[in-house]
Amino acid sequence: MRLFRLCAQVLVACVWIVTQGSALAAESVSYPISIKHAFGTTVIQKKPERVATVAWANHEVPLALGIIPVGMARANFGDDDADGILPWVAERLDELKGERPVLFDEGDGIDFEAVAATRPDVILASYSGLSQADYDTLSQIAPVIAYPQAPWSTDWREMIRFNSAGLGMRAEGDALIAGIEADIKNTLDGHPELKGKSAMFITHLSASDLSIINFYTTNDTRVKFFADLGLTSPKSVLAASQAGKFAGSVSAEQIDAFDDVDILVTYGDQTLFESLRTNPLTAHMPAVAHQSLVMLGSNPVGNAANPTPLSIRWVLKDYVALLSEAAKKAK
Repeated sequence: MRLFRLCAQVLVACVWIVTQGSALAAESVSYPISIKHAFGTTVIQKKPERVATVAWANHEVPLALGIIPVGMARANFGDDDADGILPWVAERLDELKGERPVLFDEGDGIDFEAVAATRPDVILASYSGLSQADYDTLSQIAPVIAYPQAPWSTDWREMIRFNSAGLGMRAEGDALIAGIEADIKNTLDGHPELKGKSAMFITHLSASDLSIINFYTTNDTRVKFFADLGLTSPKSVLAASQAGKFAGSVSAEQIDAFDDVDILVTYGDQTLFESLRTNPLTAHMPAVAHQSLVMLGSNPVGNAANPTPLSIRWVLKDYVALLSEAAKKAK
């Protein structure tokens, strides 16, 4: 794992070298820049110097491109040491050796006063759940880069494209995407057993009540990442996705609907695993019967399910290994 992280750091450094080599190109960007998103068009009049980010992981784009935000959201999931900064973010901050960002506590929503206090030139929020009111309030502080279409639906590529555009660094963002795609391909080359297997991400399950099976659709970033890893979606997921919903549900009495699922991924522990295996209905699911399940916890590896620009390289090998183990058990 340590060797993998070292290699990942080297690759990040390579992308940083590429972005530095593109510095002249970045300096030649013509302002103002216009960026269209779900709430309209944001205009950036000049290259931002003070960058703030809100919501989940948007800060990882400027960090990957060598910019330390003046403020960013405190991590509220998978933060093992409770310092508000996930390990891959802490490592990148150490590499950049700059002043640590102010951490915004978003437990009760965006802290607008805290964001304003950092005096940002731009606010990055391309992966977020901003409401119109949130957007309007933030826009009174600085230009805001909102999500392109719908809340919490921006995949990691779009997050990089939109946020890097807001920084005036489109070319550097494209280079970052290419580097991550190469890492994914190199990792998958060692796991041909994943290709073509179907995977479902089930969620909000209780070991004490398995009467309803809830799952994410292809409109959710967790399921979108399955496609990056060579996995397909079963019919039930595809059907629920057509309505534009982020989640679907099926009664356990209709458990046959999941006969084409090879791998199940969920957040849970051994208790939930045993409940799925012994429940008279869920036990009939092929993925459960073959124990081809990936049980994720509230830890850094659990974060792998929701890919972000810096976390992908940190946890990719571990996450793929878990999926690979489950795929080998599938029939």
